[in-house]
Amino acid sequence: MQDRLHILEDLNMLYIRQMALSLEDTELQRKLDHEIRMREGACKLLAACSQREQALEATKSLLVCNSRILSYMGELQRRKEAQVLGKTGRRPSDTGPPSERSPCRGRVCISDLRIPLMWKDTEYFKNKGDLHRWAVFLLLQLGEEIQDTEMILVDRTLTDISFQNNVLFTEAGPDFELRLELYGACLEEEGALAGAPKRLATKLSSSLGRSSGRRVRASMDSAGGSGSSPILLPTPAVGGPRYHLLAHTTLTLAAVQDGFRTHDLTLASHEENPAWLPLYGSVCCRLAAQPLCMTQPTASGTLRVQQAGELRNGTQVHGILKGTNLFCYRRPEDAYAGEEPLFTIVINKDTRVRAGELDQAPGRPFTLSISNQYGDDEVTHTLQTESREALQSWKEALWQLFFDMSQWKQCCDEIMKIETPAPRKPPQALAKQGSLYHEMVLSEPVAPGGPGEGLLLQDNAISAEIQALLSSYYSDR
Repeated sequence: MQDRLHILEDLNMLYIRQMALSLEDTELQRKLDHEIRMREGACKLLAACSQREQALEATKSLLVCNSRILSYMGELQRRKEAQVLGKTGRRPSDTGPPSERSPCRGRVCISDLRIPLMWKDTEYFKNKGDLHRWAVFLLLQLGEEIQDTEMILVDRTLTDISFQNNVLFTEAGPDFELRLELYGACLEEEGALAGAPKRLATKLSSSLGRSSGRRVRASMDSAGGSGSSPILLPTPAVGGPRYHLLAHTTLTLAAVQDGFRTHDLTLASHEENPAWLPLYGSVCCRLAAQPLCMTQPTASGTLRVQQAGELRNGTQVHGILKGTNLFCYRRPEDAYAGEEPLFTIVINKDTRVRAGELDQAPGRPFTLSISNQYGDDEVTHTLQTESREALQSWKEALWQLFFDMSQWKQCCDEIMKIETPAPRKPPQALAKQGSLYHEMVLSEPVAPGGPGEGLLLQDNAISAEIQALLSSYYSDR
């Protein structure tokens, strides 16, 4: 009978695990479908772009979508393989010693990103040579999650590349690997000056006179509208702008510090490469982490606490274990109301915990002692629980906390500050900053039936599909 009960329990646990995996797979599949739709929209947007800045943003979106699609597909494949191994009775831990505990998850945030540039003296100080520009952005990946920064235009007037984004990853383990990839597109003469024909025509129209200037401008518009100029109609077939991997690095838990640090970059291009950018070879940033054990309570309940030397039975309190402290309140309501605790017991890496035996004699209290060393003095608090189950629950919470501390290391010394990134602004809010939505409005409408009609976008010609794409892009990020 007992064997049958154990078999039923195992089957129930297996069913629950499969249901959890199924729900996770469904959410991952939803993300994959979303990125596929975003990729299709980015391709349409790239084909409709009329200015270089628009094409750069569309190509960047396309690159990010492709990276996310590959990441999600790889994660789905790993989960399918894990399910197959589970059905055949094999586990990844079969090849090594079993792991009794798993560390808590946490949040990892990278901010204040700066990449120094190393210009030649003749370029930066003497302002000699051709003034080239680059469009750059960062792609950041932690696990299956991929995020990106804003695109920045760089030339020799800048001493470093500064990204204003705070990039937050909410599902990280202490063994995380945060990969940073710097991508750049060199804006060469015909690529960078997407609006050059119009600007040149405007100058000609003002210098040659109205009648002659109008004829020159009309001829240039006609040439562009005929499709002979790839600047006015960048399509996926043509390729549009092309981003190159310029540098990369991988940051781990060892790089986490509540301050500004410099890390080495691995350069992926050389001076002969058209997309080469004179990087110094380092990246400066602030990398912070918050394990869940430091920000969320891991245990709570009624305790009777007695300090060494006290003759009485101790004080009954409501204890909450959170981070490196056991907060003791007079009542549970005081904790929820934000009142100050009666006293606090420190729990750190040097704390010693001793628990009474669970099979002790009836009538004896279930105790747990916590000792901390302060100089030459040792302070011990004895905790009494109401039941054997409560004692076991507190023991388990403390052992798990010590294990989390050993895995997250310096992140458990104190709570590091993490600022929640501001949401991406919708297209309407970016009007003054030159969002894609508003930059695609022509300064002069194309005559109906003219050679440029259908190739260049007008305000009333932007399709609902592209509007929805842009709105979705900014609202989701």
